[in-house]
Amino acid sequence: MDRSIRRLGVFLMGLFCVLFVQLNYIQVFRAEDLNTKPGNSRPVDVAFSRPRGTVSTADGVIVSRSVPSNDRQKFQREFPEGELYAAISGYFNYSFGATGIEGAFNDELSGRTAKQQVRSIGDLFTSKDNTGNIKLTVRSDVQAAAKAALGDQKGSVVVLDPQTGGVLALWSWPSFDPNKLSVHDYDQASQAKAFYEAAPGKPLLAKAYREIYAPGSTFKVVTGATGVESGKVTVNEPSYPVLTSLDVPQTSRNLSNFDGESCGGTLFQILAVSCNSSFGQMGLDLGGPTMVKGAEAFGFNQTPPFDLAAARSTFPVVDWKQNQPVLAQAGIGQGQVAASPLQMALVAAGIANDGVVLEPHVVDEIRDGDNELISKDDPTQWKRAVSPQTADIMRQAMRQVVATGTATRLQIDGLDVGAKTGTAQFGPSSPLQSHAWVIAWAGPAGQKPTVAVAVLVDGQPGNSEQTGGRVAAPIARAVIEAAMKPLPAPPAATTTTTASTTTVPAGGN
Repeated sequence: MDRSIRRLGVFLMGLFCVLFVQLNYIQVFRAEDLNTKPGNSRPVDVAFSRPRGTVSTADGVIVSRSVPSNDRQKFQREFPEGELYAAISGYFNYSFGATGIEGAFNDELSGRTAKQQVRSIGDLFTSKDNTGNIKLTVRSDVQAAAKAALGDQKGSVVVLDPQTGGVLALWSWPSFDPNKLSVHDYDQASQAKAFYEAAPGKPLLAKAYREIYAPGSTFKVVTGATGVESGKVTVNEPSYPVLTSLDVPQTSRNLSNFDGESCGGTLFQILAVSCNSSFGQMGLDLGGPTMVKGAEAFGFNQTPPFDLAAARSTFPVVDWKQNQPVLAQAGIGQGQVAASPLQMALVAAGIANDGVVLEPHVVDEIRDGDNELISKDDPTQWKRAVSPQTADIMRQAMRQVVATGTATRLQIDGLDVGAKTGTAQFGPSSPLQSHAWVIAWAGPAGQKPTVAVAVLVDGQPGNSEQTGGRVAAPIARAVIEAAMKPLPAPPAATTTTTASTTTVPAGGN
């Protein structure tokens, strides 16, 4: 009798263990499959019925958080800084989903990853706050400086730490207020979404990393670096002839310099004045395959491993024997070359960081409700763009652009600064409009650069090479000066903005 009872007990214990394992297998390992199954609205209901973790800047400014709501969804997502971080945070809506950090890190913010749900055996038997609190690499002072400097001009600003890949600022104008898209009132949110979708300038599109443009003369840094890396270009050779335009094979259209100016010379000379005829010839001399290899070494024709979905920048790959005009145009960043501001910031960062391009990221770390570290984004190499020797030569060349060339507005006392301006015509020829660009790096004199910047100002009148230096360079200067200051202290804690004391009325705010 005792043996039968023992056998029954062992059998029941086995069944309990099987049930226990199966339950946890479903809850942890199959959770993603079940949550994404078509027609399953429970994950959405759950997400809105409990708090999510916070998103904050490197210096502690709250970007997004959950606060109690008086409706059936219980919690409202709130974005205290409004439009300032919209391109990073995105929005969080019950009906039409989430974007930005709110979408890309939904599981981490909700505490639904396997690592957050079960970090030890004890977690299976206790209740704890598993929601993830995200700390960004972005600095509030640099982000604010980017917004103020760009003002009401359409465009984008990207600021990176070239030694870590961390994004210090990411701003585009026009922007949007994610609070208006995250309200629980469906009609209000839909009207706001329709308004933004119809607004000029595509405010819902995070153009700093989701849109691509002709990079213009900023791409000459890539062409020059490719020439040096190939061994066909040195500091002293070749010396390109002084011309007003380049006679390009296979076309009757010459490649002209801006305003018909005459220019030529060696690498440092032609980069300082942004000589089209010389860089067009450099592209032709290097040849299509070498130019493709050089562009792809910096990340073109690939999607950057960014923690937010980024656009793929492009460099043409064609039958080069039949497309010499395409190659000449590509050498000066025109024609079929297109890049996001993020990609051009990575070009500057690669030159600044001895030829190594690190994976760009906006999330620094994630911690749970008990402040235990869940994940940390360590610097990771993405590309070896050029050798340290080539990078050093290109830094010297970019310094010359600041010292005597088109970017003299980036001369900053006490800082070592290198840059390249650019202007890229777009649209119809009348009235003439251009993208005004500048890419730059900066750091304390005698030290490795600690900041890399790309600025694009859209829709500037005319097509002068000076436009990038006149319009975009002062914006780059403002964010460089902000980034070189010490990290601000975290804001003082208050008792009026926590989830336990703030209630949002039904319908949101």
